[in-house]
Amino acid sequence: MTPRNGVLLDRRGSVSRELCDLTQPDWKFDVVATTEAACRVAAARTASVGIVVFDTSHSWALHEIEALVAQDGLEWIAIVERDSLGAAALPPTALRNFHDFHSLPLDRNRLLVTLGHAWGKAMMWAEQPAGTKDSERYQMTGDSAPMRALFRQIEKIVAVEAPVLIGGESGVGKELVARAIHQYSARQQGPFIAMNCGAIPANLVHAELFGYERGAFTGASQRKIGNVEAADNGVLFLDEIGDLPLDMQANLLRFLQEKTIVRVGSTERIRVNVRVIAATHVDLSEAMSAGRFREDLYYRLNVVHVEVPPLRERGTDVGLIASEIFARNQHQKSAQVKGFSQEAMLAMANYNWPGNVRELINRVQHAMIMSDQRLISAADMGLETVTADTPNARTLGEVRASVEKEFIESSLQKHQYNMSAVARQLGVSRVTLYRLVEKLKIII
Repeated sequence: MTPRNGVLLDRRGSVSRELCDLTQPDWKFDVVATTEAACRVAAARTASVGIVVFDTSHSWALHEIEALVAQDGLEWIAIVERDSLGAAALPPTALRNFHDFHSLPLDRNRLLVTLGHAWGKAMMWAEQPAGTKDSERYQMTGDSAPMRALFRQIEKIVAVEAPVLIGGESGVGKELVARAIHQYSARQQGPFIAMNCGAIPANLVHAELFGYERGAFTGASQRKIGNVEAADNGVLFLDEIGDLPLDMQANLLRFLQEKTIVRVGSTERIRVNVRVIAATHVDLSEAMSAGRFREDLYYRLNVVHVEVPPLRERGTDVGLIASEIFARNQHQKSAQVKGFSQEAMLAMANYNWPGNVRELINRVQHAMIMSDQRLISAADMGLETVTADTPNARTLGEVRASVEKEFIESSLQKHQYNMSAVARQLGVSRVTLYRLVEKLKIII
């Protein structure tokens, strides 16, 4: 059997030989004496499980522990002297973030079981779920159930030519959905023209949509091609369609019916081949009842409806997106900033995100520039630190359980609920998998 790799941080070397003797030949550990060395091994991605020996001869600083748990892809196990088992004797970050604790002298059987569980969990993180492939394809980070449902919708929509109406709160990424539909449809070689209907003065909307001829009005010194014509053989994305003036709604409806336009100052009808994708953050049904939006235009645009989920409903996607934002903005972060603290991740998981992904981008970029610490804190992001007294707070255990549940559900779907195949992928026995399914209340 190929050895599973781990890293052992043992400052005094007090348990290194005992540990290696206990776990051979299934495990191979790199034994190190400093936090920095342990982090280097972790960064090399050769280890899946880390073990830290907490001895009473050394006082552990909080930043040392956070530096370890900030490493991606590792599950950490603590070995402590029996007198140190009390919560007051261990750093709070260790209590929150370590997979398990063992006391000296080591219990071989129990330790081997713990190592197996930790390795299986690390493999769950390392194994790319099916939903991640969709997120990479459509360039939208997320593997939550709402996002997997969205990806399935997009997969169907790209195969047809019907108009699409995208709904969702401000900042959820409606334009990203529109661009994904364009990129993977038969029109991918054509242009993608975006127009925000709420950002253009009412008296200029007609000219922006349909263009004008030279001399059509004062200041029209040359012909201008409108957005509809510019999108010929491609996609016209009309953002905030609910803000389109009523008179322009009639003109847009005529275009959708006849597929022709007339530039301002001209009588020539020009045929164009455009797929229209519209988006709105307002309730168009309510706007129709109030007389602000035409019913006939609504039904023309809403042949296919897509609702983009708000960030607060996307569970562990928040942490994934934050990490993606961090990775894409390395050029503008402070030199000492290395990632997020567990405190920050927990605060993000519990925050309601009224501004959705746009707000998350803003808060992460601000923290990357302004943080004075190695790991970004909740305060750096302007978020409240989550405690047991925080109303409706999710515990770290709940967040982890959510992550495990989503990974297992994704793997079950990927392998069409073949429990043996899923167990092999996750590196656990079928019995363990069934127990996890029962514990996490997964429907199979």
